[in-house]
Amino acid sequence: MKVSSVHFILKGKSDYKDLAPVFPDILKTALTMVDQLPEEEEILEMLIQLNVEDLAQNRKPEGYVRKGRIRIVFPLDRKEFYLKSYSKTVDLGKIGDTVAKFLDDAGIKYSLAENDNSDFN
Repeated sequence: MKVSSVHFILKGKSDYKDLAPVFPDILKTALTMVDQLPEEEEILEMLIQLNVEDLAQNRKPEGYVRKGRIRIVFPLDRKEFYLKSYSKTVDLGKIGDTVAKFLDDAGIKYSLAENDNSDFN
């Protein structure tokens, strides 16, 4: 079955601030894997900076919610982020595995869920 959303639910003492060091790698890698990097490097760097500033302050960041093949969403009501595919040709399985490796290497505790029917338009 094709994976259309991959959810990383932060567990235990892991919090948004723990994502700050790995968020640039998560965003760049995910967008690269689906050929969705912005044409202008400055736009990507601005998005990274804004998100990392919020994460470092332990606040919910904006994520990456621009129209495209995938989005990275931080829900308001829970300590989680997820990748959501908006293309029939994108299977998030491999991207999810890569993000999980970044989180594991950073010692971030999380649980994983796939295809959790999260609707975000």
